[in-house]
Formats: sequence, structure tokens, C-alpha cells
Amino acid sequence: MSVTIRDVARASGVHISTVSRTFSAPHLVNPNTRSRVLACAEQLGYRPNRAARALITGRTYNIGLIVADIANPFFPPLIKAAESQARKHDHHIFVADTNEDPAVEEEVVRALAKQVDGVLLCSPRMSNTLIEQLSREVPLVVVNRQITGIPAVVMDVAQGARLAIEHLTARGHREIALLSGPRGSWTSREIRRSATATARAGHAELTVIGPNPPTETGGLTVAEEVLRAGATAVLAYNDLMAIGLIEGLLSAGARVPEDVSVIGIDDIMLSRLTRPKLTTVATPTAAAGRAAVDMLLAHGDDRRSTAHLHLQTELVIRDSTGPGPGPHSPADPGGVTVPGGVAS
Repeated sequence: MSVTIRDVARASGVHISTVSRTFSAPHLVNPNTRSRVLACAEQLGYRPNRAARALITGRTYNIGLIVADIANPFFPPLIKAAESQARKHDHHIFVADTNEDPAVEEEVVRALAKQVDGVLLCSPRMSNTLIEQLSREVPLVVVNRQITGIPAVVMDVAQGARLAIEHLTARGHREIALLSGPRGSWTSREIRRSATATARAGHAELTVIGPNPPTETGGLTVAEEVLRAGATAVLAYNDLMAIGLIEGLLSAGARVPEDVSVIGIDDIMLSRLTRPKLTTVATPTAAAGRAAVDMLLAHGDDRRSTAHLHLQTELVIRDSTGPGPGPHSPADPGGVTVPGGVAS
């Protein structure tokens, strides 16, 4: 026979309402009483009914986490970290995939709105106006997007793009291609803005190729275009595109990095397994997942919250970048730390 709230109340010598408050609003219970109730509950093996608690508190203790493409290796570390952080606060995560489709994104947010206490929107493709509208229906925290008035956790890809382009110009590259990401991607726009300014400052020409799907195939299919552009170095929107590009370049007879240097963004596990190992911008995806959960729980009830957190990125120099045809800095050879970056 299962243990009930009455059993816990009897064993701890308090009213059942006190047991209920211990689990639903512990800050309202005297610390000594709370400790006694929790100890009795643990000893008896009592587990509170989440559905009943939701009726009492008006909270579901569930969080929605919506990602653009769950098959993209960028997202699993973020999801895993968010789930772990949520469990520490007695919350559960519901994960949904939108397949890079803004219409599906909107549909999923509205479907989850009544089932969760808030939603984490990761790399959303919807318009700012629509996200603002949805934030009035359910508490939102946006990951990798900045929208005025919406709490956000942002991985500083602009900083990463700057480090990447500075590394390439220091190595003597003056003809650089940028493989942009999907249409509607805020991250892609940030990368392009920063890369353009940094290339100009480094007296390099930047050719933008895209928009492109953020997949291995997206990189593979533009390899010939990169070669026709005469680029000696490429910065890709993400590691998957960079890996696909390397495959396409090798198939076309080009050598990496001897003929074309390639840099990705994200530092997914595959970037360390490719040959050559991929130089990339490391993004703190796990930290972003934890921070997004904390931000939602801290500010979820405050629709006026404008909390923003910026997380730093790093340039990880491996084997896919080398010297270009122009003069290059002897202080920045391949495989050594550049300012703001790390070698691996």
C-alpha cells in the first residue's frame, strides 16, 4: 500500500496542510519543521503527487525546451545540461524539435504553453514580433537571440567570428569566404556582421556564400563555389558545414589546409575526429543550457524581466588552418594559442 500525505503528517506530528506546504512552498514552513517532515517522508518513502501539487500551486514544474534541429550535434550538450539543472530544482524538461521551421516553432510554443511553467527557445527562427507576442502567453527565455524585453542567454559568436578572421588574416589570408547559415538565423547575422568588420580591418576581402542549410550537406554542396571564388580560407556557420566543406574540397582535389584553410563554429565532438582536425570556435553550450534554466526559474513570473547573459567563446586552433599566400605574423603559427583562443 502506497504511503500518503496523511501518513507523513501523522509520523511527523503536523497537520497535512503543513506537509503540503513543505513540498509546494517550503519557504513558508519553519526550517526545523520542514526538516522533520522531509526526514519522515524520506523514511516512509513518500513521493508527492505532482498533479495534485500543480493544482495547489498553479505550477506544473515542467519546462519546455525547443530546438531548431535535434539531429544537430550542437544541441544535445545543451539539452543534457538543461535537464540536469532542471532536476536540481525539481523540474522536468519537455524537449521539442522544429526542424528549422518557424511555423512549427510557433505551433509547439502554443501547444506547450498550458503544460509548462515556461519555455526555453533555442536558436529560434521566428520573427522578433512573433516571439514578443508569444512571451505574453508563456514565460520565455531565448538562447542565442537578442530581442528587446525578452530574457536571453547569448553565446558570443560575434567575438568568435572576430577571433577566427583575425587568425586567418594573421596567417596571411586575404581572400576569405564566409558560409552563412539558414535564412532567419540571428546567429548567422551576428557572425556576418563581425566577420565583415574584422576582414575589413585586416585588409581582406570577404565573400559571403549563402544562406545555406546548417548541415554537412550544406557545406559539401558549396565546395566548388568556394574554389571558384578564389578563397584561400573559409569560416563556416557551424562545424557540420565546415566538415561537409572539407569533404567537398578534398573530393575536388583541393588540400586542407595547404590550399584552403577551414574554420567551423561550435566545437562539436566530430570536430576533433575529422582529418584534418577542425579549427573551430568553441561555444559554451552546456553552460548556456544551465544558465537558461536558472534564468527562467528566477525570472519566469516576471514578464517585465529583461535579464541578459553573454557567454564568451574561444578559438580552438587545430589542423585545418595554415598559412595563406600573403605575409603572415610569425607570432601566430598554426597550433598555437591566438589572443582569446586556445590550442587543442
